Amino acid sequence: MQPWKTLARRRLLQPDDGRFLTVESHTVQLPDGRVIEDWPWLITPDYINVVVETEAGEFVCFRQTKYAAEGVTLAIVGGYLEPDEEPLAAARRELLEETGCEAPSWTALGRYAVDGNRGCGHAHLFLARGARWVQPIDADDLEEQELVLLSRDELRDALDAGEFKILPWATAVALALLRLAGG
Repeated sequence: MQPWKTLARRRLLQPDDGRFLTVESHTVQLPDGRVIEDWPWLITPDYINVVVETEAGEFVCFRQTKYAAEGVTLAIVGGYLEPDEEPLAAARRELLEETGCEAPSWTALGRYAVDGNRGCGHAHLFLARGARWVQPIDADDLEEQELVLLSRDELRDALDAGEFKILPWATAVALALLRLAGG
């Protein structure tokens, strides 16, 4: 199998100097030689999501709202990578900012394309274990949040009940539970 080739790019939209979103139109060539004009492409920053387990074995989540989700959702730690920031460094930074915690044990759960056909950056998912509080929360999130601690069974039940309404959060929780079940 051969990858598609990008023959040309044209910027359509770049609000806020492209920090959070750039929309392009690409001309792409398929392996069989066909050319597709005006293939939509979205550029967004890569981001991290972290499933956090405390020293006591509880999982740190937030109850909050999100503009794209109906009602209240459970959430996990997350945020965009800063320019030139490594994913693990971003994960450690976001954990500290959003929860005031640090964790000694980190497991990468993978790097995933957000949309296989339209771009949208990559998600870097992590499991942090042994988290402990070290400073006050210093989050800059726009949404109201309520920090909640869940047992492993409560986390699994919340996932099964669809309480994580944002796909990467549900994915990270599922991958973390799989990893923890396997030792």
